[in-house]
Amino acid sequence: MSRILVVEDESAIAELISINLRHAGFEVTLAASADQAQYEVDRMLPDLVVLDWMLPGQSGVALARQWRGSARTKELPVIMLTARADEMDKIAGLDAGADDYLTKPFSTNELLARIRAVLRRRAPEALDSVVEVGGLSIDPGTRRVSRDGTEVKLGPTEFRLLHFFMTHPERVHSRSQLLDRVWGDHVFIEERTVDVHVKRLREALEKVHCQRMIETVRGAGYRLTQQQAALSS
Repeated sequence: MSRILVVEDESAIAELISINLRHAGFEVTLAASADQAQYEVDRMLPDLVVLDWMLPGQSGVALARQWRGSARTKELPVIMLTARADEMDKIAGLDAGADDYLTKPFSTNELLARIRAVLRRRAPEALDSVVEVGGLSIDPGTRRVSRDGTEVKLGPTEFRLLHFFMTHPERVHSRSQLLDRVWGDHVFIEERTVDVHVKRLREALEKVHCQRMIETVRGAGYRLTQQQAALSS
């Protein structure tokens, strides 16, 4: 499930965007100022930012330019969403590093389509296609995990962790690799936190007898194997 940071100081618009994004299966964080947006990006790198131009503190264009100048955020996908509709404004926004530019008033369906398009260009693996391994199925679009019709309830982090494992089966991933790919370059998370979430994931998968699919590779990390699912059947 992709994480979207919405930077918008008008609460009604921010809530409208948030509701629609959550209904579409995204995890949403809101920020009402440039300082709050920077804090959220420093706390956990999102998969994409929806960024207003006019913000308290500094403009969205200045913030986008700042992110493009930092090694950690230079590849961060950004969609400008603003009432500034002049051609020169669009050029300024795109030149500052925005991947796309949408003007207000806007269609939420168009915003969702543009978000998916930018994510598709930046990270093809983030598409919402259903993945199945060893009879276990995960659907990022609906956030459902199931096996033989039995649904598994997962928290957001465990869901992302399982999705990463299932889209990269049989490969061994170190804890640091999992932090980069699942937590999104979280600067405060320690590697042992990975062990805690793997334990929670296994406990949840026990309901459908798939807990042994998450295999510990001593001295290396973790991997997902469908052989263990066959043994549990």
